[in-house]
Amino acid sequence: MAPLPVSPLAPEGLPALPPVAGCRFSAVEAGVRYKGRRDVLLAEFVPGTTVAGVLTRNQMPGAPVDWCRAQLPAGRARGLVVNAGNANVFTGAHGRTACNETAAAAARLLGCPPSEIMLASTGVIGEPLPYERIVAALPGAQASLSDNSWADAARAIMTTDTFPKAASRTANIRGVPVRINGIAKGSGMIAPDMATMLSFVVTDAQVPADVLQTLLSRSTARTFNAITVDSDTSTSDTLLLFATGQVPHAAITGAGDPALRDFRAKLQDLLKDLALQVVRDGEGAQKLVEVTVTGAASERAARRIALAIADSPLVKTAIAGEDANWGRIVMAVGKSGQKADRDRLAVDIGGVVVARDGARVEGYDEAPVAAHMKGSEIAITVDVGVGRGRSTVWTCDLTHGYIDINADYRS
Repeated sequence: MAPLPVSPLAPEGLPALPPVAGCRFSAVEAGVRYKGRRDVLLAEFVPGTTVAGVLTRNQMPGAPVDWCRAQLPAGRARGLVVNAGNANVFTGAHGRTACNETAAAAARLLGCPPSEIMLASTGVIGEPLPYERIVAALPGAQASLSDNSWADAARAIMTTDTFPKAASRTANIRGVPVRINGIAKGSGMIAPDMATMLSFVVTDAQVPADVLQTLLSRSTARTFNAITVDSDTSTSDTLLLFATGQVPHAAITGAGDPALRDFRAKLQDLLKDLALQVVRDGEGAQKLVEVTVTGAASERAARRIALAIADSPLVKTAIAGEDANWGRIVMAVGKSGQKADRDRLAVDIGGVVVARDGARVEGYDEAPVAAHMKGSEIAITVDVGVGRGRSTVWTCDLTHGYIDINADYRS
């Protein structure tokens, strides 16, 4: 598959990613599927590092997802191995062997039990993973570990991504600054439910694993689980958060500890940043779309209505064609299966009132809406008139580029 042009929605470049104490990365070329590029990531964490994760709820998970699901309850991690090009999904006993052998090889190099090695894979489904190539590449990866290899790590995990995705924040815990860095990959098969979506976040704060898990799960609900490119939940979705504990600060008493207020906010902001970068790199995307639903029976109902709009091929193609066809939005609300009052429904596009009380507003002028549709960022707000539930999700338009990329994916 030929290299794809960089998404027009891509940021200008990678942000600065200062080292995170207690964490080193390397990225090497193993030839798992790609030639002439780095495709395996190795991370090393200091002893005592805690870990939390959210994993796909797709009922056909990959072997690495099963591996992480088995190891995460212990809450400890010393290493991470990720490969691109082969998802190690639907590979039977071979897939389990691949995980066992990869984790054992990394554990020998990092001096820890295999259970403290986290694994993730992304790429083609159903092809046996040539794990021997990964195992053979790991010694070289260990030799090149560095605390300044975040950019290489972000590039190594890409598949149909057109740009590497990374973010960094500094948070405050009782007056002590702590670092949070994160990388992600994802472009198609994106509708996380915890697109082939992977993300790895590291902080140097001292956070117990159970607290880390609570913070991550809560933040994921409003970030990675609020994006969709094509409504397809990947078999490989994996988001891992590591805390190396290398910055001394007052002990954390629980997820509700007031000392974590800024850390919680910065973590969620970083995850949102990464999630929106995934949407901006949606396969064939030309526009970023924000859908906000208010007035729903509950937050959950609002989320389902917003996703019905965001996932609608008719809505997404209208946006791609810069057509202010708000009737398709109304249709999507109705098909969501959630309670909505047709005669109180209200629709705004780009801040322009289109419909109120179940009908087009009197004197509606489509010109400003049409102008908004020509931009690269589209805002849709719908009030369904039955309650106080509210939710926002993000998606992208659906262009012929999506078809081209996915028709040619295995070629």
